[in-house]
Amino acid sequence: MERVMAEYIWIDGHKPTSKLRSKTKILDKKVNDVSELPEWGFDGSSTQQAEGHFSDCLLRPVYFLMDPIRGGENILVMCEVFNADGSVHESNKRAALREIAEKHASQDAWFGIEQEYTFFDGVKPLGWPDNGFPAPQGGYYCGVGSDEVYGREVVEHHMQACLLAGINMSGINAEVMPGQWEFQVGPSGPLEVSDQLWISRWLLYRIGEEYGISATLDPKPVKGDWNGAGAHTNFSTKAMREPGGMEVIENACKALGEKHEEHIVVYGADNEQRLTGLHETCSMEEFRYGVSDRGASIRIPMQTANDGYGYLEDRRPSANADPYEVCFMLMQTCCENIMVKV
Repeated sequence: MERVMAEYIWIDGHKPTSKLRSKTKILDKKVNDVSELPEWGFDGSSTQQAEGHFSDCLLRPVYFLMDPIRGGENILVMCEVFNADGSVHESNKRAALREIAEKHASQDAWFGIEQEYTFFDGVKPLGWPDNGFPAPQGGYYCGVGSDEVYGREVVEHHMQACLLAGINMSGINAEVMPGQWEFQVGPSGPLEVSDQLWISRWLLYRIGEEYGISATLDPKPVKGDWNGAGAHTNFSTKAMREPGGMEVIENACKALGEKHEEHIVVYGADNEQRLTGLHETCSMEEFRYGVSDRGASIRIPMQTANDGYGYLEDRRPSANADPYEVCFMLMQTCCENIMVKV
């Protein structure tokens, strides 16, 4: 009988930005449903999730995909973290999203997240000279050629792994700063897009090990006149996607403006270094929305404005934001607002 390797993945308690952790559990048979996966304890004192004198924490499997690295019947398992007494751990942001997603299930919320990241080779961005800087930004975005883009072999490997795993990846592209890339996950529901984004991040880090390259989600990896890294989040509800949805979108934008500071708090650490009003951002101190405006907090795509229905793009989340928290806040603000309007 061939045994199965299940890589249990979870989010730790590191602050201000959580880290991914994982360990391998050997199972005696193929897994067909997440309910077949056992809970598993771990040392929370080593992940900033417990004190040493009472360190046991619990991993509860909630979602799994095939493991594209190990292949076969091996799997990647996303877990929620619970305290030893079975209560939800404070670092477990998925639990709150699970509740609000169930509450507003009838609104059929869709999310698409654009994950930007930067490759580093040691202490410098991949492809950058040892001393000084590369040519100014301009030719790198969606570029081609070894003098324009760096790390494509890693990007392609990561994309193929995500697709093989079953992640709903919708695209990749080189970004504005050399050594910076983006991949998109979705459109999917709130839990699925968040689970898959975390697993795709894990795969990015894991595949980077094979090339001796690291990937950072730092929102401003290089100071100065260089673009930062975000996680622009596209969002819609059923009402937004139907004829007449533009009014619902505009009402949502107004509600998002009223809750701007609450959103910024959970949209990623060090985001103030990125949201300056430069490099296709709106200042953190300001909120505005507009059609086809990449310098706005919320962009309404031109196609959405022309059709009169569609989706909005929240451009505020940073690359290191927790998608569970981003999706929670968008649903809390927008779905509650839609309920009031309806």
